[in-house]
Amino acid sequence: MATKKVIWVLFGILVISAWVLGSAIQAGAETLKFRVSLTETKILTMPVNDVEGHILGLQTMEGLAFLENGEIARVKQYSAFDYIPGKGSQSFGYSLTTFEDGSTIEGRSQNILVPDQSGTFSYKRTTEAIKGTGRFEGIKGTSSSTRGKLFERVKGGPLLATTDVTMTYTLPPK
Repeated sequence: MATKKVIWVLFGILVISAWVLGSAIQAGAETLKFRVSLTETKILTMPVNDVEGHILGLQTMEGLAFLENGEIARVKQYSAFDYIPGKGSQSFGYSLTTFEDGSTIEGRSQNILVPDQSGTFSYKRTTEAIKGTGRFEGIKGTSSSTRGKLFERVKGGPLLATTDVTMTYTLPPK
């Protein structure tokens, strides 16, 4: 009988500990919200030739992130993509966000663009923070974006894009 009571007491302590520690970890999470505006600076494509307009490509986009707290950061993204007209594209890539104080966040992302009835694209992007420097040293976290807009190329000009991003992250204790 005493053994059952000890087991229940230990189980209760375990549940309470998990709840307290889980709350502490969640409370330490921070959120960054920002809008990114990007311009295509380099693109290399090659045709696949299975359907009209299907291409594989490499792309560099650069621009600015306008944070909800008033900060502005530089953003550079590198991606490899597979685009099929009328069906959209999938891509993966890496990004570097550099803040005014020199701190950085590097991320690895996956993206899906799907055309909708209006001729624009719905956009889903998930990014994992893989490295940080300065005030973001040791960062762990993810960001997502489900709202974005691509602006059509004008007379062979660069692709322009905007997206709203929400990032949730933690930093190691100081």
